[in-house]
Amino acid sequence: MFSDEQMTAEVLRTIARDEGLKEKVLGSSTLYPLLLSAAKRYVTGETRQEALSRAEHLEARGYRLSVEYMGENTTDAKACEQAKEELMAVIDDCAALRQPAGISFDLSHVGLLVNPQLAFAHVEEMAAAAAYKGHYLMISMEESSKTEAILALYERLAHRHENVGITIQAHLHRSVEDLKRVLALPGKIRLVKGAFMESRDIALARSTELNERYLQLAEMCMEEGHACAFATHDQGMVDELLQRDYLSHSQAELELLYGVRPELAQGLQQKGFPVRLYLTYGKEWYLYLCHRIAEYPPNIHKAIADMFDPSRTADMGY
Repeated sequence: MFSDEQMTAEVLRTIARDEGLKEKVLGSSTLYPLLLSAAKRYVTGETRQEALSRAEHLEARGYRLSVEYMGENTTDAKACEQAKEELMAVIDDCAALRQPAGISFDLSHVGLLVNPQLAFAHVEEMAAAAAYKGHYLMISMEESSKTEAILALYERLAHRHENVGITIQAHLHRSVEDLKRVLALPGKIRLVKGAFMESRDIALARSTELNERYLQLAEMCMEEGHACAFATHDQGMVDELLQRDYLSHSQAELELLYGVRPELAQGLQQKGFPVRLYLTYGKEWYLYLCHRIAEYPPNIHKAIADMFDPSRTADMGY
């Protein structure tokens, strides 16, 4: 039987994918600004300028950074081109940062659902620009129905561009074999548990078994000496990574979503461990907000408070 928190999480993940509800909410002159205030706990803003301003502030405090222009499932070729141009502008603007930044995106935002060759061409252009500026690209992982297409395109790209990385979701049953595939390639690997709702014949639920799977994949990365980002806010996972001394290796880092557990980021960063903050921006923040609350339903209390006091998200405790 589901607990109240589990039920809340399931409901939030369901409404996040309800396009009709999303349109009604975002089209409301009353609800839109309220929910945007809540989203700003996790999203740097709706514009690239807001994201880069926050990035410069956080870099000055010693954090490594990733930046994502949010968007997915784009089925119009012109919109895919516009998304690619925005990401090219992100690459240019990140030149203001002193350290290499990760430029993150969904392949379905830049053409995968229109034509994989279109997505390939867009990412090739982005990869060349990022390499020139000293940055790298990180391809996010999407629903399991897209996993094979994403990996196949990544394999083509990684053979041509060493600065293109990939995300692996630990909860998918196929991920052990997928990790073996990408460990043979040069790009950084970002290891996550997985946030999408998937059937139990495809993926593990949040469980001890999933934690064990995550650590299995982490060990595989470390044994190969492969560049990797351990993306988790789970204190048990973080403690185990520290216990195993993984974060003391030069090829490894902890990556945390902006706005989620800033006290963890600050504590580890002050102890000298490498912490990368994952910053998002754009107008597609509705789905992102729902997922962040679904991951930890008590966050809904913060969301309600943030709606009525936007100043609460001004600093975020970093």
